[in-house]
This record gives sequence, structure tokens and C-alpha cells, in this order.
Amino acid sequence: MDPKNAFIITLIILLTIPDALICRVFAEGVTFDEAKQLRDEVSEMFYHAFNGYMDHAFPRDELKPLSCEGEDTLGGYALTLIDSLDTLALLGDKDRFTSSVEWISKNLRFDINKTVSLFETTIRILGGLLSAHLIASDYSMGMRIPSYDDELLHLAEDLARRLLPAFDTPTGIPYGSVNLLHGVDENESKITSTAGGGTLTLEFGVLSRLTNDPIFEQVTKNAVRGIWARRSKLNLVGAHIDVFTGEWTQKDAGIGTSIDSFYEYLLKAYILFGDEEYLYIFQEAYGAAMHYLFHDPWYVEVNMNSAALVWPLFNSLQAFWPGLQVLAGDIDPAIRTHTAFFSVWKRYGFTPEGFNLASFSVQHGQKSYPLRPELIESTYWLYKATRDPRYLDVGRDIVSSLQYGARCTCGYCHILDVEFHKQEDHMESFFLAETVKYLWLLFDLAAGPDNLVENGPYKYIFSTEGHLLPMTPRISLAREHCSYFGAYCKNSNFRPTYISNDGHHTNSSSRFQRGVGSTSYVTQYGFRKSTTSMSGIIKGLCPGLTHEQMYGLSYVASPDMLPQEEPTTDHVENGGGQSQSMVVLSDSA
Repeated sequence: MDPKNAFIITLIILLTIPDALICRVFAEGVTFDEAKQLRDEVSEMFYHAFNGYMDHAFPRDELKPLSCEGEDTLGGYALTLIDSLDTLALLGDKDRFTSSVEWISKNLRFDINKTVSLFETTIRILGGLLSAHLIASDYSMGMRIPSYDDELLHLAEDLARRLLPAFDTPTGIPYGSVNLLHGVDENESKITSTAGGGTLTLEFGVLSRLTNDPIFEQVTKNAVRGIWARRSKLNLVGAHIDVFTGEWTQKDAGIGTSIDSFYEYLLKAYILFGDEEYLYIFQEAYGAAMHYLFHDPWYVEVNMNSAALVWPLFNSLQAFWPGLQVLAGDIDPAIRTHTAFFSVWKRYGFTPEGFNLASFSVQHGQKSYPLRPELIESTYWLYKATRDPRYLDVGRDIVSSLQYGARCTCGYCHILDVEFHKQEDHMESFFLAETVKYLWLLFDLAAGPDNLVENGPYKYIFSTEGHLLPMTPRISLAREHCSYFGAYCKNSNFRPTYISNDGHHTNSSSRFQRGVGSTSYVTQYGFRKSTTSMSGIIKGLCPGLTHEQMYGLSYVASPDMLPQEEPTTDHVENGGGQSQSMVVLSDSA
């Protein structure tokens, strides 16, 4: 047959076969046996990097995998080991997990004169300690250490108290850095990122529930409120903000760099803690992002006030978004966006930090790939939701790229330039905390899962650093013991209402209504949250208020709108410097 005719016939066949059939034909490359082999290969990847760190870098923070040396990049306290603890547990390596926990318990101290990033220290160190504590102290997870006596929890609490001075600002939005011995330096920058100030709720909230001290959860929730109160009228937030004045210093709104995990923790905090305030903010923020930032299948950056296009750019941190959409139940756009993002990986073998959507080329100055996990994370969540074998093919391609392009003498190297695959002598701790973790979970799920996430006694939320936070009763049912909702109520009109199990809240202006005795609640994007275990009583709500007022989410009020002190209510300072009426009532009231 003439080659030209053969090509035409093939093209006609491809255009007439249903998409689902094409997907099945081209995506069934990974067999059951190969999935097991890939899972084992990923496990070997982890140990190549972990052993390289332990042999050549420990107890310094991170490994230089080309020169086989260590370097301190955060605080000089064995960062990579702490970040790797729950991955060791996930892989079922009880001996390494136990010896690592014991070393950390005996040797780690935070009374050091080091100025550290609040964000990075929280997600990597605090999150790593809390996750490992929950695993090491719970028999039902299969990794209980008999001699363990809450040492990691005590370290986590000590660290968090050293981070608290960062939150001492007029807005409640924290400084970006804090000294672990002396607090915030007088010359510390007052500018922080939205992600830096709004991605602390999971770790601090879990710590509050484990220590019965509400201060940790309160300060991080106030930080979220402080950011959200300064959103634009389009419900968009910018990238950087002055923590003293509340003025936005960078007004670019997007889902990537400097903002990404702000969205992530809104939904995850609701799922983990059952706090509807986070769900409400997420709904509003997500709806605005899909309206103003989504140019199907890509996302762009716009001015937060006008929605004018600022950057037609895909940056690699955006790749977490399809995974978040899976949790929100918005699967179709997640599939399309993931396909687009993976096309960039296929083009270069890695995703560059920036890819220009106007020129369809690597953005100048953003050519590196620092072993980021976000695309792999979304691949795992989409496979978990759809069981579509195409995502196993994606995982296999990613493994191949890492093995042939990033593997080096003692670990895995940053890729300095994705076009030429030039290696750089650095390995971030998140490679072990996230990148290989999500790859291993992907293939283990396909091979017949045998791990504590899929088969264990709890459901888990993954932190933005990939740390496992189990939805134990102590963490997720804390509101059984105390229900409190803030409200901007004028005290002359304030009358707390008490609603029984068979009642409904009377506010008709809310975007979603909750039947107080209902068993579940569905967002407009399909996410379902069971509320069966909640007490079913909402107490202390002001009648007739909008949802924004009820939860204190209005724009920062002028002084004449502030409530006056009243002896029957407690007053706490919120992130915007306003006095917020709060009714605190136990369930026995």
C-alpha cells in the first residue's frame, strides 16, 4: 500500500475510534507484574537516596549527591531524616523507622541561634515530627515503638512555641522567618507570601489537638482570616503581603508560586478538622480561581483586582492542582489539566520551573527541575479516583526520567536545565518525603495495595510536604467537645441561638445550607463530607447574618463597625486587628 494512503487510513481510524477506546489501547502498557516491579524499583530509588544521605550527609540537613557531602540548608538538624520518617513507615521498614525515631528523640534540640523559614520549618520539620509521632505511638498502624514515650510530640511542641513569635503582627499574618532562640529580628522583612502565611493550619491544628492547647490552631486560623479578609472583590488573593499594613505588595493572583498551598490547606483543613469555615473560604476561592484563572486546560496569573492577564505561564508548582481537584470532586478539568501539564514533562523529560504558554517554550531563567513532586502527586490522586491505566504510564515515564536523567553517585540531582539535562549537586529533602512516596503509592495501588494508607485503620490527609496525618478521633472529632463560631455581631442585637438536631439554621443568604442533623454535605464541586459523627448542635450563631458575617469573613471593617465589649462574650483579636465576638460553649451547655 502506498505510504501516503496508509497514513490517511490510520488517521481516519484514529479520528473515528471513541476516545475511551483509544485511551484503553494506548494506556494498558503497565501490567500487574510490571506495576509490582515499578513499585520495587521506586523503593530502591528511595534507599539509594536515603542511604546516600545517611552515609555521606547525616546529620546535616541535605545531601549533595554528586560530591557525596552534606549541607545545612534549613536549621542544621537532620532535616532529610525527619522529612523521611513517615516514608520509612509507609515502606514497612520498622527497623530504620525505629532507629531514626530513637536517634531524633535523644539528639534533636531546637534551642539554637538559627533564623529559619516559618513555612519550610512547619511543613518539613513540624509536620515530619507529628506524623512520625502519630505512627510510632499507635499500635493499629503496625509501626508502634514499645519504648516510645511521646518524645517527638514534645519536640514538636517545643519547636512550635519557638515559632509563635512570628504571629505577633497587627494583621495576624505571620512574618516569614523567626529565630528559634531570640524570636523575630527587629530587621526582619515584613513581606510574606500568601502560601507562607496560609499553609500552617494542618500542622499547628494537629498539634493543638494532641496537646490540648488551642493557641497553635488559633494563630494559624487567624492568619488565614487575615489573608482572606484582604482578598479582592473578585475573591482573588495576591502573592505577597505586608504583615503590618495588610497591603498587597505583589497583586498577581494564581495557583502556583507563592499562593499554591493556601488553596490546598483550605480544603484539607476542612476535611481533617471538619471546620466549615475553611470549606466556605475554599468554595469562594476555588470558584474565583476557576472563573478568572482557568483558561482550559491551563491556568494563568492575573491582577487580583481587575483580572487583567499578567503571566501566560505554567509553573511547576501549579501541578498540584489536579490532585486538589480530585479531593474537591471536580474530576473532569483535573484530567484535562493534568494531560496538559504532563505534555510539558514529555517534551523535556522533566517539568521546568516555568513554561511560557505564549511561545510554548521554557521561560528564561526558569529552566530547572528541582525534583518536585507535584505532577506525581496529581498522577497518584487521579489514578486513585479513576483507575485509568494511562496514569500508570505517566508514572513509568517519570520513573524513567528520574533514573536516566537525575540519578547520580549518592542520590538524585537537581536538573539545572531541562533542555540539556545538566545536573546540579543538590537533593531537596522533599524528594524522599514526597516524590518517591507518591510514585511508590501509585504503583503499590496498582499492584494490590499493602500499606498503611490504603489498608490501615484510618483515612489520611497528606500535608503539602506529603506527611501522613491520620484522621483519628482525637484529631478529627475535637469539635465534639467544644463548638465555637465567631460572628461580627453588634452587641445590642446579639442573641445567641441554640439549634437542636432537628432544626435548621435560619439564615437564607448562605451559599449552602446545612441541615443541622444531616449526615453529609456536598459542595457545588461534588465533594462530600460526612458529618454523622459530629454532635449535631451548632451553638452561638448570630441570627440573620450572612455567611461572611457569621464566620468573620467580611472585608476589614471600619472602626465604627467594631463590636463593643460585653461581659457575656469573650473577645479575641483576629488577624485584621478587629475585636471579634466569640461564644464558646461546651456541648453540655
